[in-house]
Amino acid sequence: MSVEILTILMFLTLMATIALGHPLAVTLAAVATVFGLIDNGFDVPGLLGLFANNAWGIFLNYTLVAIPLFIFMAQILDRSKVSEGLFDALYIVLGGLRGGLGLAVIVVSTVFAATTGIVGASVVAMGLMAGPALLRRGYDTALSAGIICSSGTLGILIPPSIMLVVYGGLTGQKETSVGNLFAAAILPGLLLSGLYLLYVGIRCYLNPKMGPPIPAEDRTATVGQKITMTMKNFVPPFGLILTVMGTILAGIATPTEAAALGCVGALVLALVGRKLTWEVITQACISTARTTAMIMALFIGGKFFSVVFLSMGGGDVVSDVLLGMEVSPYVVFLIMMTVVFFMGMFIDWAAILLVVVPIFTPIAMDLDFNPLWFAMMVCINLQTSFLTPPFGYSLFYFKGVAPPEYTMATIYKGIIPFVALQIVALVTMVFFPGIITYLPSVFFGN
Repeated sequence: MSVEILTILMFLTLMATIALGHPLAVTLAAVATVFGLIDNGFDVPGLLGLFANNAWGIFLNYTLVAIPLFIFMAQILDRSKVSEGLFDALYIVLGGLRGGLGLAVIVVSTVFAATTGIVGASVVAMGLMAGPALLRRGYDTALSAGIICSSGTLGILIPPSIMLVVYGGLTGQKETSVGNLFAAAILPGLLLSGLYLLYVGIRCYLNPKMGPPIPAEDRTATVGQKITMTMKNFVPPFGLILTVMGTILAGIATPTEAAALGCVGALVLALVGRKLTWEVITQACISTARTTAMIMALFIGGKFFSVVFLSMGGGDVVSDVLLGMEVSPYVVFLIMMTVVFFMGMFIDWAAILLVVVPIFTPIAMDLDFNPLWFAMMVCINLQTSFLTPPFGYSLFYFKGVAPPEYTMATIYKGIIPFVALQIVALVTMVFFPGIITYLPSVFFGN
């Protein structure tokens, strides 16, 4: 059987098994096993040896130790209710503006994203706090859902991000080290947050019924009280951000070491806030173990898939097709981004990275794209996977904690403008790549 036919059959089989609803990690490993045996003439010991070596290589990857540490930090912060105080303060500060409560949600989600790195924690936390509050204040239901779901996805992009840690561990290249990826993600994350703020502000200004200001009788705090409330609730999480990101960007600590510092900082914040109980620690540890196990299972299954795919020549087939097209390199880039976008509608982000990075990265290098820029474009693109139907995780995270007024149809309607804004951000960074590459050049000289 030719390599071309095997390549097509492998992808079709993967898509079919995913559609059947089997666990993704098992699906990736199973498809890899079947086609690995076909490719190597059913040499079972040889295939098992290949899998064992690659699995052992994953477990020896020191960078990946940061994953459970960042997850634990996020779990402690989520349970210590750090974001609630900031939301209450910004509710008072911005509530008098049209769309002010929606703007407060975006700001809090941006800060929370810089302390968690996990989408689920951000969306659930804001869904519980802001979902009912936005309804009570007469906000448009679809707009409210879009604000919470989209701003919650910033946690997967703004560092410290688990996705960036996985990407850096996959490539093992200096240009796309975790430190470089963290630095590169700061401005794109702030750009997205700024676009969300601009959109909500303009839309509610033009149509106040979409996001009315809070009543005058609720706006009794003085300027001094507003400043005090904001600083009191903003300084602790901002201090944690500086602890984690500052040590990485200053070259004082590796991402793994900074993640450990972040865990200590999160425990201190929980202790100061009198939220650090044995139950909080226990539940955080259990959730960390479960999430880490899920990510590592996907990592192993995806690694098996990519190893078999590349060893049988599938990567060369894809490369020959894309590089053989007599078109602009940016047309090939558009094709790769489109593939990632549509895969994001059906497959978990971790599995997509594990499948496409080994295939697309060499093609991007042959086209002379900056490896760091290309890596960030893939990651920003993958952020849309949390919002795009039918399997956008943020939509289901929010639906699980939202009041019944937020129907799935309303949620789907609400996220459309924000997906469009994410695409606008992607296009912007094609024309202005310095948004991605500037900070890494400042901190690391890349």
